[in-house]
Amino acid sequence: MKYWLMKSEPDVYSIDDLERDRNEIWDGVRNYQARNFLKSMALGDLAFLYHSNTKPPGIAGLMKISEEMVVDPTQFDQTNKYYDPKSTPVAPRWHTVTVTYVETFKHYISLDELKDKFDPDELQVVKRGNRLSVMPITETVAKRILALAKP
Repeated sequence: MKYWLMKSEPDVYSIDDLERDRNEIWDGVRNYQARNFLKSMALGDLAFLYHSNTKPPGIAGLMKISEEMVVDPTQFDQTNKYYDPKSTPVAPRWHTVTVTYVETFKHYISLDELKDKFDPDELQVVKRGNRLSVMPITETVAKRILALAKP
């Protein structure tokens, strides 16, 4: 099993939305490095849901990968902001995953707290200027994050 951190703006899709929906396709990622991370995810991997572009940003909860190598349907929808005219159903350019709700953390872990507990080499999200929306997390770091979430 691997661990990941996946960002979403809470006004776009939050941990509360995922708790309500239970399962959701993680669509709209249009960064090649993030896409490659999505393509390398496996069933049962765990991902921390990080609320970005909010005050304060931070880790709100946990989800698991319940479906892998999903073709992102938004790439074919001309009315969608994530439409990709170079992508075709025969040769899709964008793949993603389906995530399933696991839990909302009792203790929201703010970016400031993450910066206090981790250095940028351990946890990319604390690196100044990091804008990547999907990133891997080592098992050691994941266990430390889980411990922070349950004070």
